[in-house]
Amino acid sequence: MTSRGKTLGLAALLCAAGCATAPTTAPPNVFGQLVIEGVPRLPTELVTRLEAYQNTRSAVFLGWLGDGILISTRFGNTAQLHRVDEPLGMRNQVTFFEEPVAAAAVSPDPDAQGFLYVKDVGGSEFFQFFWLDLVTGESTLLTDGRSRYSDIAWAASGRRLAYTTTERNGVDWDIHVREMGGGVVDGGVSVALEGRGVGWTALDWSPDETRMLVRQYVSIDESTLHEVDLASGNTRRLLEGVGRASIVEARYESGGERVLFTSDLGGEFVGLHRLDLRTGRVERLTADIPWDVEEFTVSRNREWLAFTVNEGGIGRPRVFALPDLEPVPLPDLPDGIVYALGFSAAGDALAFVVNHAAAPADVYSVELATASLTRWTQSELGGLDANDLVAPELVDYPSFDGRRVPAFVFRPRGPGPHPVLVSIHGGPEAQFRPAFSYSTQFFVNELGVAVVAPNVRGSAGYGRTWRSLDNGVLREDSVRDIGALLDWIDERPDLDGQRVAVSGGSYGGYMVLASMVHFGDRLRAGVERVGISNFVTFLTNTQDYRRDLRRVEYGDERDPEMRAFLERVSPLNHVDRMTRPLLISQGLNDPRVPASESEQIVAALRARDVPVWYVLARDEGHGFRKKLNRDYQLAATALFLTRYLLD
Repeated sequence: MTSRGKTLGLAALLCAAGCATAPTTAPPNVFGQLVIEGVPRLPTELVTRLEAYQNTRSAVFLGWLGDGILISTRFGNTAQLHRVDEPLGMRNQVTFFEEPVAAAAVSPDPDAQGFLYVKDVGGSEFFQFFWLDLVTGESTLLTDGRSRYSDIAWAASGRRLAYTTTERNGVDWDIHVREMGGGVVDGGVSVALEGRGVGWTALDWSPDETRMLVRQYVSIDESTLHEVDLASGNTRRLLEGVGRASIVEARYESGGERVLFTSDLGGEFVGLHRLDLRTGRVERLTADIPWDVEEFTVSRNREWLAFTVNEGGIGRPRVFALPDLEPVPLPDLPDGIVYALGFSAAGDALAFVVNHAAAPADVYSVELATASLTRWTQSELGGLDANDLVAPELVDYPSFDGRRVPAFVFRPRGPGPHPVLVSIHGGPEAQFRPAFSYSTQFFVNELGVAVVAPNVRGSAGYGRTWRSLDNGVLREDSVRDIGALLDWIDERPDLDGQRVAVSGGSYGGYMVLASMVHFGDRLRAGVERVGISNFVTFLTNTQDYRRDLRRVEYGDERDPEMRAFLERVSPLNHVDRMTRPLLISQGLNDPRVPASESEQIVAALRARDVPVWYVLARDEGHGFRKKLNRDYQLAATALFLTRYLLD
């Protein structure tokens, strides 16, 4: 059964799921790696309608590879790596695994005949590094196969790389350096920094490769920047005395005596700053930008700087010449979110991804001298008509305390009133952004459901104050923002306030469960993915290497007063107020929100005869990354909404 499940598609899964039509007390149905409980047989007509949406594709830029680029895209069940040697050229697949490839890092060394890529097993997030030799096509494991490895930082020469690992004790984050001259796979490994606690990441090497910038992440509101002398091992903290701030990224300028870094130091938003290492003087370079500066990168020759600005959810790029920060003209770009910035080896071109709500993600580049735009990929729409895809409207609505909450609204065609699916992002310090989602497009175009995605208090992208409004004992104020959204929906003539469901994953899954507790009489149903049902059991069982990071956000369950509060706001302790149907999905190997969080809420709801559909993927972690699993999850969600929201 398992081996057949690797090759059969959703049509076969539809038949296998047919036996899951019995009450929820029936034994679970197992197909491939999915354990399906309480889900009725998927109608053939529904599966057929979904196929075009599920066969859309996207492309993500991972690095320049010679004169071409390396991208991630999916042709089979998982996302794999492909070379594209010329604009709009053939996508030549170079990795072929049952597990998706999570990331790749191309060596800056022009003599390196390969690149490094990152992969785990079953969504465990215990990532391992591999070297792929482009001459032989062979891959070599570079790490121990057991510990967790992440956050690669190449030296400019490509002769060495730094990375974070938990291999010492499984908890503390250390930074190691591996010799990689010429792409060798058996180079020596040394310890650059033995971390005291969690959150340590190498950000950049000095131009002479004798020093390294290192950040310790404490929370989204606090991190510290350090410089490591690699010869002596001495570490000094930078920016001491400037106050509590978030440090996001940092890069040396040419010469290594000044550092560019992004931080919310001294302001509401993350801006670009310059630190003089000799004098300690700090200069804010983007004081005129009233939004977060997000991703930024510096060219290998350190002559060019590029960054993106998050303007209310839309990402826009900017390029400057260093050191004087002279703006570089850019061509008009397609509307959307711009990310995955990468300068070419010569520094004469900048590549990036453009992702729009009504078009899949694709890779472009700009020639800096001429401001000419080149499109590298054109991802398939699976047979959909691009003219039928829907872009959202950005609105805001008043909440309980008078603050206005931003939200994106995807509306079906026609006057309505339309049933509504409220889509709540995770994080909690994430942000809904109008990227392409084939599931959203299906709900809007095929089911006639309006999708409303709010950025409730606690969301990133709107300044430090907004981000902190759900901290500590204010946790449920973000849930009250959902109640205010239901009030707003009631007042809209094009939306049907009597037919509303909520959906979300991870922390958004907690928000779904909390909404079912507080507003169950106003909701038809909930769709919850890998969600937190009890904060105390979540903090107890999440992976050791991330527990302290989560305690900073949610509170320390070891403190009796905080523990009592966390128990009080946990949905598991209020199942007596939850009466509406729920669809819950979970990855068995989830290192963030353990499967026990879903299992305990499913059991508690079933004990009270609340209708629950449950989908467990034994080969997934924090979310479903494999096409077969995602296809089934979406089909089950569509059927669930048809039954409980549309009827």
